[in-house]
Amino acid sequence: MTNRRSFLKQAGLLTLGTALPFESLFAATPLTVGVIYVGARGDYGYNQAQATAAGVIKKLPNVKVVEEENVPETVAVQKTMEAMIEQDGATLIFATSFGYFDPHVLKMAAKYPNVRFAHCGGLWKQGNPANITSYFGYIDECQYLNGVVAGHSTKSKKLGFVAAKPIPQVLRNINSFTLGAQSVDPSITTHVIFTGDWSMPVKEAEATNSLIDQGCDVLTCHVDGPKVVIETAEKRGAMSCGYHASQAALAPNGYLTGAEWDWATPYKALVADAQAGKAQQNIMRGGLKEGYVKMSPYGAKVAADAKANADSIKAKMVAGDFVIFKGPMKDNKGGVAIASGTTHIQTDFTLESMNYLVDGVVGQI
Repeated sequence: MTNRRSFLKQAGLLTLGTALPFESLFAATPLTVGVIYVGARGDYGYNQAQATAAGVIKKLPNVKVVEEENVPETVAVQKTMEAMIEQDGATLIFATSFGYFDPHVLKMAAKYPNVRFAHCGGLWKQGNPANITSYFGYIDECQYLNGVVAGHSTKSKKLGFVAAKPIPQVLRNINSFTLGAQSVDPSITTHVIFTGDWSMPVKEAEATNSLIDQGCDVLTCHVDGPKVVIETAEKRGAMSCGYHASQAALAPNGYLTGAEWDWATPYKALVADAQAGKAQQNIMRGGLKEGYVKMSPYGAKVAADAKANADSIKAKMVAGDFVIFKGPMKDNKGGVAIASGTTHIQTDFTLESMNYLVDGVVGQI
């Protein structure tokens, strides 16, 4: 870590030599993997979920992992990637934050065509460097199940959602959570507050308190570190559904369940491909069936009928027999979100450009 930080101070951005020869990159043993986090690895959330997967691949034969945390979505991440490649000899880079993709991963992948880059969430498209893998999971399946459990648990019929930014992945989670709850009771509403960024602890606490003051009795979120939201809800006596990783330890009374990533699945596959010299996949996606996501265990407040309902829907999802987004579906402005007769299965990339909130969501993009 010290050596790399010294390197970053001494090296100007993108002033080093051209890409290392293919032979020297892939002949080295062990495989050196770089993992970069936008926040702290122990954040009870997004970064912790990625770090957990990094811990899994550390134990694989002939794998060395170098990590850097608290790297912002600026040119700083380009410097970190370059240092990992030039100084540590990394030939596979996991750039885990959404904002790392454009332009940072795109630029570095073009400069280092013999290094493999794996980015979480960005949508690779034709014309992008071929040495990029976009990996992501259908965690909206778990958010739908969160909504089912919340729908059974709420007394006020008002749910709260603390969100960072209105990007498609966040909107997809808000909508899935709402649709899950409305499958239990169509009159349930979800009240959303956007904080404006991935890690805003003060605003997250304010948003949580505001939602509870409005009568929301079950809360969830899509921010990098759910810790503040879950702890604040617990202190206020509200129930909660987690996100990214399990926050059950933070809310022993009110934690219902949670939507968790299981990034070890794509991490292991990408490491195996690199070690075998296999052609790089540009798009990797998976849900409950593929082991990319999972549910937190049920908390003590979850009733038997809620468990049975959620488990039944989960089984259909795993079997590929459940569709979350199908028409007719209205948005929360009264327009048509999905036309009658139209169905968007999970692999439909239309969903990765979602730009609306469904009917029943109280909030604006």
